[in-house]
Amino acid sequence: MGGGLLVVGDVITDVVARHRGPLAAGTDTAASIRTVAGGAGANVACWAVHRGAADVRLLGRVGADAAAWHERELVAQGVRPQLVVDPLAPTGTVICMVDGGASAERTFLTDSGASQRLGPADWSDALLDGVARLHLSGYLLFSEPTRGLVAVALETARARGVPVSLDPASAGFLAELGAERFLTLIEDVDVLLPSQDEAGLLTGLGDAAEAAAELSRRVPLVVVKQGREGALVARSGKVRARVPAVPATARDTTGAGDAFTGAFLAALLAGAGPEDAAAEGCRAGARAVERVGGRPPAPG
Repeated sequence: MGGGLLVVGDVITDVVARHRGPLAAGTDTAASIRTVAGGAGANVACWAVHRGAADVRLLGRVGADAAAWHERELVAQGVRPQLVVDPLAPTGTVICMVDGGASAERTFLTDSGASQRLGPADWSDALLDGVARLHLSGYLLFSEPTRGLVAVALETARARGVPVSLDPASAGFLAELGAERFLTLIEDVDVLLPSQDEAGLLTGLGDAAEAAAELSRRVPLVVVKQGREGALVARSGKVRARVPAVPATARDTTGAGDAFTGAFLAALLAGAGPEDAAAEGCRAGARAVERVGGRPPAPG
């Protein structure tokens, strides 16, 4: 209980386009378009603060084009940002195409930009001073520099006895990297928080409960996020709890998994057990899908 949370991950500019019905190829499709601050790592940090964590820090890399804006947005959410400004690459940008129908399902076009240039030179062991938990965005595993950072961060956390959580973040990028390589890279992780699709990719199993159980033979605690089906908590090769979802009217599912993760980690920091923490995650995910963008409302 107590201590800070350090999140290491992506800080991204999201362009959210909400359209209704299929896209009209070769011509116009009416849409509501907003530019908002995002990024899986940054979203997790913001939701952790929103759900009660008092000391949340974020290490990320951005371009000079949007560094000041992103820092202001994070500070306004109560996060302590430590942003490295890349002299060459622009801030990463994601175009989020959201179906305005009942599913509010989203499709991403991703330019990772500076976020995929975060490397070992950006790490300092002092980043873990006063930190009780380290969380890594799965996007860090999808480029060579960021994989190097993950290795250094895991080594430092292990030496200090700081537990580490990781969210795979992207089924598409995960499929490109390969399940076995991914699992090898996360051997020292204590908590894995995949979506149902990601759990299936990592195990080759179509049943979410079977996938959760299988993953928990390799990672001490696995929490599989299932959206409208809630979440599964697995340990030592068995599903220990099935946590129900919270009803919500979805507007935009962008960031729902990040909201779950942030709230889950905030609850663990406050002393909750995994099942109660997963229930907090479900509540935060329900609130997230009712908003446009991946961040919680700013305080006040």
